[in-house]
Amino acid sequence: MRGRLAIVLCLFIAGVGQTALATRVAWDPETLALVERGDPKRGQELASACSSCHGREGISANPAFPHLAGQLATYLYRQLRDYQDGSRQNSLMQGFAAGLSDQDMADLAAWYSRQRPPEPNLTTKASEPILELVRRGDSKRILPPCQVCHGESGQGEKIDTPRLAGQSQAYLEQTLKAYRDSSRHNDIYGRMREIAGQLSEEEIKQLAAYYARLR
Repeated sequence: MRGRLAIVLCLFIAGVGQTALATRVAWDPETLALVERGDPKRGQELASACSSCHGREGISANPAFPHLAGQLATYLYRQLRDYQDGSRQNSLMQGFAAGLSDQDMADLAAWYSRQRPPEPNLTTKASEPILELVRRGDSKRILPPCQVCHGESGQGEKIDTPRLAGQSQAYLEQTLKAYRDSSRHNDIYGRMREIAGQLSEEEIKQLAAYYARLR
């Protein structure tokens, strides 16, 4: 199993390693320290402007908008930076991010990352092929396992790989499709575009359902 996984990962990295870096955020010690020192109390004050879309405590009532509660601070910070410099495009979010300082973004990230994540939707069960993609990937398509980056429980990884567990199914579907058609292109080294580009409609739908139901 380890040998197979190593081959998949090596081929995957080789396939996307030449893709231009979309985001401009560099995770140097200073940037990491800024995010780690984010002030959640001040972030809560700033978040009042976000509540109409993302909910008072980061749980959105509208599936078109992502839940932010419990998301990794590093990921939230980078998304705001990417909106600000145009690496990620959305007119509403770009307008909001334009007026934020780096400290504002760190404080917002600190606030949302400390909120209780949404309760999962337990009505959907994953099929065996989807569990295979999550746990083992697909060497024929050079697809690495989802859990290599996003964790065994969809919890994300410290440096910038987002939490997927409990996220809105509709939003996850929307995001994978945006990567697939490259309308979203702020993924590092184009790795999510490479992956999503090989997924079928049904796989996208089922992966979104799987992660939406995780606690």
